[in-house]
Amino acid sequence: MSRISRAFENKKAFIPFITAGDPDLETTKKLVLALEQAGADLIELGIPFSDPVAEGPVIQEADYRALSGGATTDKIFELVEEIRKESDIPLAFMTYANPIYTYGTERFMSECKRVGVDAVIVPDIPFEERNEIKPYSDKYDITLISMIAPTSRERIRMIAKEAQGFIYCVSSLGVTGVRESIGSEVEDMIKLVKGVKDIPCAIGFGVSTPEQAGRLSAISDGVIVGSAIVRIIAEHGRECIPFVKEFASRMKGAML
Repeated sequence: MSRISRAFENKKAFIPFITAGDPDLETTKKLVLALEQAGADLIELGIPFSDPVAEGPVIQEADYRALSGGATTDKIFELVEEIRKESDIPLAFMTYANPIYTYGTERFMSECKRVGVDAVIVPDIPFEERNEIKPYSDKYDITLISMIAPTSRERIRMIAKEAQGFIYCVSSLGVTGVRESIGSEVEDMIKLVKGVKDIPCAIGFGVSTPEQAGRLSAISDGVIVGSAIVRIIAEHGRECIPFVKEFASRMKGAML
């Protein structure tokens, strides 16, 4: 069984997101280990990028902090190598087309394989253009995660049919960020997916409270939490570990 499949086995997956290198790479490693202890089933590591179009201000600022601190794609690969000496938790990179192309798509995927990254999520590559990356991710057995949003509509069935690992269900329109409420469109999207393929569906974008995590885990296979965690990191810097761990424990505890 792949690590990605294991994340969803007989449970609702809690999937925290953090930006690699925010506030520094050493703290990122500690955060990954602390999040695993707090009950994370899979961790998304954001590769910082200067133009993160899918991100709201909280994650944009984390990207700028990480880049200013000297985080590079090579250093993030080295970080994963270090993490893999202590943890077998499933890891997914959240990145953009530009950093992958700049690095070299085949080289990027081969490095993912070498260090132990399980999956990549690339929000600015639409489903129709996935073949720019998929031959390389397939070659190195890296799961290419598909995203669907309320605007996907008639494309949802097509995306679901081809999807690997799990489907990232975007809860609402717009960029990432903390939201007061999350609409019902996401439940309809998940029903459409499940009608085509029995693949886990995890909900992200805007999940920020234990109450939301509990409600959304009832209609999905997993919950992705990003901005709410990144905001705690921004507030506490290198001292953030216990605060993030406590918040993550409460989110996981609220899930069904």
